[in-house]
Amino acid sequence: MRTLHPVTQSPTAITGERGEEAAYFFLRRSGFTVVARRWRTGRLRGDLDLIAWEGDVLCFVEVKTRSRRDSISAEFAVDHDKERILRGMATAYLGHLPVSLDRTHLQTRFDIVSVYLDELPLGIELLRDAFV
Repeated sequence: MRTLHPVTQSPTAITGERGEEAAYFFLRRSGFTVVARRWRTGRLRGDLDLIAWEGDVLCFVEVKTRSRRDSISAEFAVDHDKERILRGMATAYLGHLPVSLDRTHLQTRFDIVSVYLDELPLGIELLRDAFV
């Protein structure tokens, strides 16, 4: 018989999960319709933290969480390599959409939500159109 050991998460993973949860509720309160969380495909490395509609725009949202606010905003953690990964993941997601959805006129954008856990209420900032 195998013994199952509880999966322990690193403090960084726990911080990230708390931030993603806060970002999810923030987007919903802001009028977004969240359609996916932590979306991934087996073919590519990485995941899309949140995918949401804001009106008729499909938003791919990267969440960056910090335990405290530094002089450098959390969104600066999204570098060119991360942007490339997110663009690839977004392309893969679009390929999974129903054929009936007219993709020729579909508007998309990449947003970043920064979450700062040391503030009460939580410090949350949305950067729309963070990159193309």
